[in-house]
Amino acid sequence: MNYWLIKSEPYKYSWDTFFRDKKAVWDGVRNYAARNNLKAMKKGDLALFYHSNEGLEIVGIAKVRKEFFQDPSTTETAWVAVEFVPFKALKKTVSLAQIKADKILENMDLVRLSRLSVGTVKAFEFDRIIELSES
Repeated sequence: MNYWLIKSEPYKYSWDTFFRDKKAVWDGVRNYAARNNLKAMKKGDLALFYHSNEGLEIVGIAKVRKEFFQDPSTTETAWVAVEFVPFKALKKTVSLAQIKADKILENMDLVRLSRLSVGTVKAFEFDRIIELSES
């Protein structure tokens, strides 16, 4: 299994809305590195759901339901989308400040590549985020 991080501005699409919707197509990604990450996702992979711009915190975990397909928001074949379902809300959110202050997470894509909307997460980073959310 691989782990990922997906970002959404809560005023556009929040965790609560995602949870109510029960699924979401992650489309509209227009960055090649983020697109490549979407293409690498496999059914069953888990993705940390991060509120960007407002909140600046990881709030839940999504699961890949459907691997990449043509992005329905464009006819350009270069762009893809992935379908997610909510997996679980975190017991306690994990803020960007906590992540930046944690030596284990200092090289996480979220910190190093802060503008990337879909990033990779190493297994030990995922485990540490879960640990922080439960403490």
